[in-house]
Amino acid sequence: MQFLPFKQKFLGDHFGENNMPGFRLSGSPRSIAHFLGTIIICLLCAHAAGLVLRLGFGHDVVHGLVPLFNVDAEGNLPTFFSVCLGLCSAALFALIALDAKNRGDRDAIYWTVLAVGFLFLSYDECFQVHEKMTGPVRAMLGGSDPANGAQLGLLYYSWVVPGLIGVFTASLFFLKFMLRLPPATRRRMLLAAGLFLSGCLGMELINGSVMESQGDSLLYNLLVMAEEGLEMTGMATLIYAMASHIAARCDRLEINLHADTTAMVRQATPAQCTGAAARTTSS
Repeated sequence: MQFLPFKQKFLGDHFGENNMPGFRLSGSPRSIAHFLGTIIICLLCAHAAGLVLRLGFGHDVVHGLVPLFNVDAEGNLPTFFSVCLGLCSAALFALIALDAKNRGDRDAIYWTVLAVGFLFLSYDECFQVHEKMTGPVRAMLGGSDPANGAQLGLLYYSWVVPGLIGVFTASLFFLKFMLRLPPATRRRMLLAAGLFLSGCLGMELINGSVMESQGDSLLYNLLVMAEEGLEMTGMATLIYAMASHIAARCDRLEINLHADTTAMVRQATPAQCTGAAARTTSS
């Protein structure tokens, strides 16, 4: 992935030889995946170092660095990165939805729903909306009052109950759409969904049981690291899948940013997706 300087033709038409320089973001789906994977590994290593400092040496803050990289905390770098992953996924789904709508593709509605859904997931990651369901659902399951001796075990984080229902409903809604996707895109999307859901729901079930029985133990913190790692890897895999899907359909995708002058606005093309003969091979 690199920024390549270039001179746009419409600028040369209006400003002559001394035209204004621009920048083009160029990269392959594989390079994007490597970039995101590197960030994920760095965040998890920083969290692991924080665990050693916090649980091994009793240093809970260390100039704010421990909570800054704690994947089980909110409002820090891992949360910001997860929100960015969700927003990037929503943006890619929106691009595909616009292209599908322009072509009259009946699946445009599904791409649009995915774009809106991942926009909500980003909002939820930022403000932890799903966790607000834990109290009411836990009360319905009879485990909200520790005095009554109720042990919820796997359902200690009780928001997973409506979460599982939501996943089942979404699976039925998207079933025919998934079957119509190109095989490579379908495989990658299913892999991404498997990684993400095994983290946010599968590991959450296990983490709840461990938290209820052991509290904030080393085992619990290691499981949380695995959970967050799976979630971030799933989102990164989804971005790779969507970037590969776009690369397989378009030989070029450009977004031109320019000064707001009348001549430039009249000539600029905000986004281009051309299907020339020389197609980019998805990695």
